[in-house]
Amino acid sequence: MNDVKMLVSGFLKKDDRKIVRVFFSRGEDSAEGILPDGRIERSKGFTKEETEKLESFLRANRKDILKQAGEVDPFRKWLEG
Repeated sequence: MNDVKMLVSGFLKKDDRKIVRVFFSRGEDSAEGILPDGRIERSKGFTKEETEKLESFLRANRKDILKQAGEVDPFRKWLEG
């Protein structure tokens, strides 16, 4: 799955807790995961096995992805847009 791209949101609030949304894309295929849960909530085009691998990736890299989310500056991205 080397051709899969990943996008990480900043911290968001859901049900009084902080979460991070992680988006995966590969051509027309897409999946959306959530941390700290480490699960895929939506998937289109990825097989069940690939979705399980994405979830494993989220859990194995949770610390690094959460660190990356903490560095996201939504205002800077908005101004650059």
